[in-house]
Amino acid sequence: MAVPRSFRSGFGPTEIEFLAEDEPLTIIPSHKLDELDMISGTYGPFRPPIQVKVPLWLAVTLKKKQKCNIQPPVWMDVDNLERLIASERDEPAFTAVPFHFMEISQILLDCASDDIKSAELVKTLLKDLREIRQTKAQQGLKQLGYDYLQMDNLGLMEINEIRPFFTKVFNQLRRLNPAESNE
Repeated sequence: MAVPRSFRSGFGPTEIEFLAEDEPLTIIPSHKLDELDMISGTYGPFRPPIQVKVPLWLAVTLKKKQKCNIQPPVWMDVDNLERLIASERDEPAFTAVPFHFMEISQILLDCASDDIKSAELVKTLLKDLREIRQTKAQQGLKQLGYDYLQMDNLGLMEINEIRPFFTKVFNQLRRLNPAESNE
């Protein structure tokens, strides 16, 4: 399979999603299960209705087998998302969000939307948040200077999206100012 040149030095969206699947989530088991011994650790025992922290990949697997309900992260609550959006609009810097917020929210909306209060509204708010952050990133790249660029609080997917453009522009700036790059 041919991979675009811009992706060769970074991760593809599927690889980023895979990395996000190690993030811990809380589930509420619906069936009794003994401990599960995995390469990454031991999880459980699972006793309804006692909450258990597991990696996202295990939560999704158990959800698909109808063995649990997933508790969405606190930041996926409508009120918290509205606060994040307001902060993102009002502040010039990026608002702090979980590093894998885009990937986690997409996975949960795909497989556990029935566990998310107001899932359609959450989906809309996440889309709004993403658009605001993309606009902010584009504005930051327009102000790209040769010597310095700071964009704190970006998620991995956001970094991956701007990496090809940033790398290209930065290399062009270096060619235009060869004396400064040798200092």
